[in-house]
Amino acid sequence: MAGEITETGDLYSPFVGLVYMFNLIVGTGALTMPKAFANAGWLVSLILIIFLAFMSYMTTTFVVEAMAAANAQLRWKRWEKEEDPDSSESSDNEVSSSRGYNRSETQPILSVQRRGLSDPFEIVERVEMGQMASLFFNKVGVNLFYFCIIIYLYGDLAIYATAVPLSLVQVTCFSANGSCSAQAEERNDTDPCWGPVRRIDAYRIYLAVFTLLLGPFTFFNVQKTKYLQILTSLMRWIAFIIMIVIALVRIGKGEGAGHPPLAQVSGIRNLFGVCVYSFMCQHSLPSLITPVSKKKHLTGLVLLDYFLVLAFYSLLCFTAIFCFSSGAIMDMYTLNFGGCSPFVPQVIGYFLGLFPVFTISTNFPIIAVTLRNNWKTLFHRDGGTYPWLVDRVVFPLITLVPPIIVAFCTNHLEILVSITGAYAGNGIQYVIPAFLVFCSRKDNALVYGPGLTNKHISPFRQVGWVWFVLCWALTCFIYVTANIILTDGSL
Repeated sequence: MAGEITETGDLYSPFVGLVYMFNLIVGTGALTMPKAFANAGWLVSLILIIFLAFMSYMTTTFVVEAMAAANAQLRWKRWEKEEDPDSSESSDNEVSSSRGYNRSETQPILSVQRRGLSDPFEIVERVEMGQMASLFFNKVGVNLFYFCIIIYLYGDLAIYATAVPLSLVQVTCFSANGSCSAQAEERNDTDPCWGPVRRIDAYRIYLAVFTLLLGPFTFFNVQKTKYLQILTSLMRWIAFIIMIVIALVRIGKGEGAGHPPLAQVSGIRNLFGVCVYSFMCQHSLPSLITPVSKKKHLTGLVLLDYFLVLAFYSLLCFTAIFCFSSGAIMDMYTLNFGGCSPFVPQVIGYFLGLFPVFTISTNFPIIAVTLRNNWKTLFHRDGGTYPWLVDRVVFPLITLVPPIIVAFCTNHLEILVSITGAYAGNGIQYVIPAFLVFCSRKDNALVYGPGLTNKHISPFRQVGWVWFVLCWALTCFIYVTANIILTDGSL
């Protein structure tokens, strides 16, 4: 995500790509969706989630098209370098070289084909979004891109730092009190946990331990191993399946306590942010799409994935809101099954209550290192290096401290997810893909001419769709901000 070209890695089949993309989209955000559904009403929630799935699919096709355009741009630059080896390095790094465009007007397509590049838009190199921003945006646009990515990653870290202590409090305070009464109800922060220790105090103790154990990884480099990915994915799917099955069994036995309303306008703000966050995958598409071996039906593959994700989210949320009353659904849905729930075997209850602790804890250092590297990229200047103190201490500290402070001040997970999705997620999922596809189409038309078409062009190829996405993003920004001002009285 720091914006450099990286190796593609081992290729895999389209079916494996389908599974990887499904796992990428369905993450922590899905655990906060049931409460957002209950608060907004089932009909409004269903309509909004279908529409947001459609919008996310559209911008995903925008990013895929921009990836193909970036590959074409890099091929053109290499061809230019081969034709003119005496060209300076600075001119090679310019995003919009006037000499390149002049040359494209005289020999754009034929010369490329003579050099064996019959299809310059083939996606064979992994070009991360930061690199695409550098290719197609000006300096201001690149800085705004990194600013948006950084804010989103800060939100991610704050969500992770809140979810782990919250899960531990919910599980250990129940067992410490020795009572299972009202286990599915949201507890008050001032309720006792361990004798004189309140729940909010226990939450902050767990947060301090979490920071001490995982915070130091921010100062080093960590990589997510293949086996760790498999383990966390397996745990996540076991947990999701168990929750859905238990909810369906309770509803089938007539024990469901949920009577959700059709619509409740006050809950739309949080629902929007949660849904945007839950459909987020655009920033990871280059590493996911590039290794797919056969990309001929890539658009259809992505569409199928979105249908599956939408069906899964709907099943998870509808079973939740009809199984539990609106007030009983917690910020993190797993907590409704954790601890000593009377309708869940104790072992399964503790597994569901604690599984976010294990899965999120493995992701926190990776996200933190990614954020630290983006900070470095944002302030990096060609030929320059950072002093040891700045590189090893300052950047890790500005990465770690802000989200921990946010998590210390609030443990309302749904609010953190909704704010992250409504603002930074809005930029990453809508604004950045729209501008990437708009600028890439303009640049490649100048380089290759109008006669060569991008084989991965989005089905939404008319420029009106780009403006529709931007208008929708602006409308959502205004609505969420106005709703916060009117509801809470301040930003």
